[in-house]
Amino acid sequence: MTAIKEPSFRESVDLMFNRAASLMDLPPGLEEKIRVCNATYTVRFGVRLRGDIHTFTGYRSVHSEHMEPVKGGIRYALAVNQDEVEALAALMTYKCALVETPFGGSKGGLCIDPRQYEEHELEQITRRFAYELAKRDLINPSQNVPAPDMGTGEREMAWISDQYARMNTTDINSRACVTGKPLNAGGIAGRVEATGRGIQYALREFFRHPEDMQKAGLTGKLDGKRVVVQGLGNVGYHAAKFLSEEDGARIVGIIEWDGALCNPDGIDVESVRQWIVKHGGVSDYPDATHSAEGGEVLEAECDILVPAALEGVINLSNAERIKAPLIIEAANGPVTAGADEILRKKGVVIIPDMYANAGGVTVSYFEWVKNLSHIRFGRMQRRQEEARHELIVSELERLDRYLDDAWSMSPNFKAKYLRGADELELVRSGLDDTMRIAYQSMREVWHSRDDVEDLRTAAYIVAIDRVSKSYRAKGL
Repeated sequence: MTAIKEPSFRESVDLMFNRAASLMDLPPGLEEKIRVCNATYTVRFGVRLRGDIHTFTGYRSVHSEHMEPVKGGIRYALAVNQDEVEALAALMTYKCALVETPFGGSKGGLCIDPRQYEEHELEQITRRFAYELAKRDLINPSQNVPAPDMGTGEREMAWISDQYARMNTTDINSRACVTGKPLNAGGIAGRVEATGRGIQYALREFFRHPEDMQKAGLTGKLDGKRVVVQGLGNVGYHAAKFLSEEDGARIVGIIEWDGALCNPDGIDVESVRQWIVKHGGVSDYPDATHSAEGGEVLEAECDILVPAALEGVINLSNAERIKAPLIIEAANGPVTAGADEILRKKGVVIIPDMYANAGGVTVSYFEWVKNLSHIRFGRMQRRQEEARHELIVSELERLDRYLDDAWSMSPNFKAKYLRGADELELVRSGLDDTMRIAYQSMREVWHSRDDVEDLRTAAYIVAIDRVSKSYRAKGL
């Protein structure tokens, strides 16, 4: 029996790029320039731990410098390799172009299992990795700005920021060298949940368009829709939490490394998250049916499938059995190029990763701007907004007294209307606007061209067109 040839993650990205580029009128030289990765730096460094010197291998890849700085996360995982990092950097280029954040694409990774090290050891490793990158300007507020990714978070970003500041003591913008930092280290409200919040906003925008829902065979609103989430990490947890608590969706399946949970009546996401934090997995969780085979739940009946973990989980071996009519890619590359073709032929609508999980880089952009401006959002205008609103409320109250019982303001109107927007509200507003505008740019191509069958191809066309225009403006 001939083994199924599955394209690698990098091959999948290139295949999807080529499919879109073939529908565009680009000079061959410019097409190649956009597609290839500009540079990848491999670093091997030693750290003395537990009495021995341990050598670690890390990468920082720069895919495109059509805009600078370049932007992209740093992940900690044993599976990190050059091909994966370069594919992720390419996705960052297209993602930033699609949502109009003024960055080129980059990505970094360290071959390490962070669970094998104490916190102080991880700090030593992270600071040495940051040193190796920063001294080559692969961490720099104006050239290369990392962020968290799988296996990293606020803590690691704070260490990187501090390490850069120690090396650049006179750089007033040093905090802008990395995003995803804790609030008290120059971070921004709403960054931790940004990618999950972006998934929510993306689905809300999709469900605003009956024509798009019809392509997936769906009707109505998000309320009551059955959702299966694969991976309850930062992104999957926040997406599931917001969709269930704020939009009324039913989380009927949660897939983790040690199996899956099912409950047709809905699963309490917060309860499962706390269980995982305490026990390390979903086994023995009491309020849902546990299945040792997570793959079966990936193929279960549902309305929306949210793969939010690793790349390639939907591939040639299982694509035919996927029953969800709508897939939103919360992870990077969860659907391989081969599976993508099978699903398209089945009529499944896929909201692609480069759009769906762009909430993280969007709010990272806001954080970068905040660090460069040295002022939190809302500080200048919030009270002025409240004062202007006070004028209107005072006039309404005067009318209320004059009209007696004929008219009155709604309860709580005054308190709600008077309150000026704080940083978190402004961040959410900016993210919502970004996700709406980006979706509309994709669907315009999707619906206006007969040769564009899906949202992914439309997203690539929009992104590649914007990158090409940037290069042409530079004289290429």
